[in-house]
Amino acid sequence: MGSSALLLFGATGDLARRMLIPSLYALHDDGLLPDGLKIVGTARSVLDDQAFHKLATDALNEFLPGHDRDGAAIPAFLERLSYQPLDILSGPDGFAKLAEKLGDTSSGLAIYLSTAPKLFEPTIRGLEAAGLAHDGVRIGLEKPLGTDLESSCEINDAVALAFPEDRIFRIDHYLGKETVQNLLALRFANVLFEPLFNEEHIDHIQITVAETVGLEGRVDYYDGVGALRDMVQNHVLQLLALVAMEPPTSFDATAVRDEKVKVLRSLRPITCDDSVLGQYAGYDEELKKDSATETFVALKAHVDNWRWAGVPFFLRTGKKLAERRTEIVIQFKPIPHNIFEARGATAVPNRLIIAIQPQENIHLSVMAKVPGLDRGGIKLREVPLDISMPDAFAGPKRRIAYERLLLDLIEGDQTLFVRRDEVEAQWQWIDRVRACWAENKQAPSLYEAGSHGPDSAAALIGREGRSWHD
Repeated sequence: MGSSALLLFGATGDLARRMLIPSLYALHDDGLLPDGLKIVGTARSVLDDQAFHKLATDALNEFLPGHDRDGAAIPAFLERLSYQPLDILSGPDGFAKLAEKLGDTSSGLAIYLSTAPKLFEPTIRGLEAAGLAHDGVRIGLEKPLGTDLESSCEINDAVALAFPEDRIFRIDHYLGKETVQNLLALRFANVLFEPLFNEEHIDHIQITVAETVGLEGRVDYYDGVGALRDMVQNHVLQLLALVAMEPPTSFDATAVRDEKVKVLRSLRPITCDDSVLGQYAGYDEELKKDSATETFVALKAHVDNWRWAGVPFFLRTGKKLAERRTEIVIQFKPIPHNIFEARGATAVPNRLIIAIQPQENIHLSVMAKVPGLDRGGIKLREVPLDISMPDAFAGPKRRIAYERLLLDLIEGDQTLFVRRDEVEAQWQWIDRVRACWAENKQAPSLYEAGSHGPDSAAALIGREGRSWHD
């Protein structure tokens, strides 16, 4: 069942202004929102409907992509919007007024909940008391969902008191990115690739999520979390699961998530020799206090199953790095015998690069012969086969991740959302990494802002003659 109303918690916040409101407008403009769907925003800010309309209009003027800026549909979009102030900790009266604002939700309600972890339990209690947790209600949960396995379970237990798993939509916005979904199409819609995704053909896999920014107003949150829990626990491990999963029986929520959780449960516990922590120079000054929080982490992971036995997965993420880049590198093994070697030709192993941001493209390097009569010997050269996603699909409109995820929440499709057993498998592995760091008193190494991270990260991958794709 679809939804006739969407309730946005945190409707005046940065995420709502930058992503949620522009995404909903784009869906509205393309006629993809259900007819009559009303959108009710709520937050602590005391606004009326008119003030919320102005906030939404300002957000659209500032954050809409250029090709959507004619704004012709804004007046009709604003007719969908209304606002109800709510102080979550003030008691049940605020939720009763919220329910009154929503009106009849028997034909379906989708809730988008972006709030501090400590507010999850009172929010769920308030929704339930106000009759906003019935069988026709589904709830989307924005991270952070805890800081370790124990706190994550507490949050999930609190939500589960009112919502069964089939009505809980845990959001990882990376799963809404077009190229991330294309990873599944690349593997499972092409006979060319899937037979090669195994230990027989692949030397190693790299997953990089690099940022050029620092804390950017997230000081209080980030210093208590660090790069491992902020990025690896969710985005990076989800990418790893998609790369390494077995073919699901179908493209539906249960089949896809069943295969992802098998991968996450197969992750070998990390040793300290296989992890690197870093902190960019100047972090303490930016924070205005001494801190041992890591702003960079590199890990050598293994998936202990038949497909991937012996294939290392090198994971890294960090802030204040040389460039903004999210990519997956599939490094194939060398050919078993080079028939051109006696003629002076060297063959370089093939490499498949799936770039997710800032540009979405797929790059495959293959070996080809350099034209010529070859009297001085045969020469081979790497030749790139590039698929630029915007160029390959020039007609269809490019969607930002939240457009897809919000529409899936409204329509009730859980395929691109994270199931509880996935979250807990991720936290179990991350908690072991942190326990290893604590036991060995492993501290972050300093690295210069604008670099590729600490030298020890290069050493981590370089021990066996490998190198990062930089």
